[in-house]
Amino acid sequence: FLTTKEKFHEFLDSDGQLPDKVEEKKEEVVKKQPPLHNNDELKGTTVASEEEEPAAKKLKVEEEEKNGEQEKEEDEEEEKKKRKPWKQEGKRQRGQNKSRPHVKPNSYEERPLCDNRKCHYGDKCKYLHDVAEYLASKPADAGPACHLYDTLGTCMYGVTCRFALAHTAADADGTFRSLRDEERIKAQEGRTPVRNVLDKELQIRLRKHLVPFAKSAEYLRSIAADGWKPRQQQRNGKQPAAPSSLESPAAAAAAAAQEPAAVVDSGMENKMVVKTIGPLTDVDVDFNDKLYLAPLTTCGNLPFRRVCKRFGADITCGEMAMCTNLLQAQQSEWALLKRHESEDLFGVQIEGCFPDTMTRCAELINDHIDVDFVDINSGCPIDLVYKKGGGCGLMTRTRKFEQIIRGMNYVLDVPLTVKIRTGVQEKYNVAHKLIPEMKQWGVAMITDAMKARETGVSGLMIARGALIKPWIFTEIKEGRDWDISSSERLDILRNFSNYGLEHWGSDTRGLEKTRTFLLEWLSFLCRYIPVGLLERAPQRINDRPPYYLGRDYLESLMASQHVGDWVKISEMLLGPVPKNFNFLPKHKANAYEK
Repeated sequence: FLTTKEKFHEFLDSDGQLPDKVEEKKEEVVKKQPPLHNNDELKGTTVASEEEEPAAKKLKVEEEEKNGEQEKEEDEEEEKKKRKPWKQEGKRQRGQNKSRPHVKPNSYEERPLCDNRKCHYGDKCKYLHDVAEYLASKPADAGPACHLYDTLGTCMYGVTCRFALAHTAADADGTFRSLRDEERIKAQEGRTPVRNVLDKELQIRLRKHLVPFAKSAEYLRSIAADGWKPRQQQRNGKQPAAPSSLESPAAAAAAAAQEPAAVVDSGMENKMVVKTIGPLTDVDVDFNDKLYLAPLTTCGNLPFRRVCKRFGADITCGEMAMCTNLLQAQQSEWALLKRHESEDLFGVQIEGCFPDTMTRCAELINDHIDVDFVDINSGCPIDLVYKKGGGCGLMTRTRKFEQIIRGMNYVLDVPLTVKIRTGVQEKYNVAHKLIPEMKQWGVAMITDAMKARETGVSGLMIARGALIKPWIFTEIKEGRDWDISSSERLDILRNFSNYGLEHWGSDTRGLEKTRTFLLEWLSFLCRYIPVGLLERAPQRINDRPPYYLGRDYLESLMASQHVGDWVKISEMLLGPVPKNFNFLPKHKANAYEK
């Protein structure tokens, strides 16, 4: 099965034909066609010229990296010109494609259909109001069946759905109506597939600073007696005249009337009585002998978690959310807290660096959404987070870390867990020093973002391994190496696509958003090597496989690390990409050993 890079890409470009057959076909085509011709009929064969290949599929990995390096060198030269001579050069950015193209999914339609029945903009509206005109400019349907209609009995997107022919009909007067399957609709009554949706009323109250945080204020007053000051006082050393931006004036006045600022309640003398949940596990939520799908930024979305639940993941957790964005009621940040009905043991992960914002955020979560536990991300190495003192920066600020944990424990009715790293600086581990202290602070469970250092591990948290092969949960529980076929892997991708259409929508905007997250996931899936081709099992996560041909064309296509081949897989499930489609993965996936 081993091959060379040139033969591998030649095999994929020829739609799975062997090299000798490709040469025969090339000779036949050259005889039939004149020297100068339109290669529309020969796209996908080795005869077609590179100039006529689609732009998204033209560049190979080396060319992309070469162009990226050239752009990077140019950017660095410009920065050096602007940089002050005495300022030290920062560390080299790597791991992410910083200059990747950002195309919003709603930009793939030139003039979408206006969804307002009574549009107040009239002729000035930039959206179409004539359904017939919209259908004439709308792209062709991506498939013959609509997953939403087949599952729910109705599709809320109507004629804008990219599978509209499956559930729309034209009346005699030329109007269009959506079909309804009453039996399926009745079966869905009383069901709430997705929970933890941001309520409009709560959003308005948060933005107007009308949500009271009584328990958080109580805890913050207690630690103020030990020398902690709000950030306004830390900056100018003065007491702020106005109440906290996240505490209502009425609540602040009531708190001031009950207790003077300089007097601390005797019951708060010992840094509050924290509800101790236990050293490692909680009595209500049992984490022992469980398989935990780690929070994964970008790829750990709700559709992906549904896929992992089907393969046996016991615990799932939402993507990392910034506590300040949650307190500001940002819709995109609250979307990270959504929970599917299949997630029976679900938690959310938040990031922050100050006791006041983290405690208030924990109280907000405790009062308004349904979770089984809350996780603090103190293992994030991203510079944007670390430089503010959050993420793994908390591991070097133990005083702040303790105040955050004790405060969140005080306002939460569910277990509080912490994700850490073995250390912050290279070759200097501090986790073994922090773990005993965090047990005293009341942490319910501690997960190590790098690897388990102790022999007494009570469970497993799986991150990139689940991105490379989500069936790893089945392999662990059944104690076997699953030699999964390419058709079974394609079915997994099809399930993800259907879940994505449910979650993000089946119109053009939702479909392309689903495609984007599917391509992000494929940038990890391509690293999987079938068990039947391994010389030794199991595959190690950092092994760089040589170029190989799979047991069929689809298996070889799934092994490609070329973006154009990932796009080809997405077209099998979600139809052709738009003309202006462009994609580059967020992560370079450079974790391979060189």
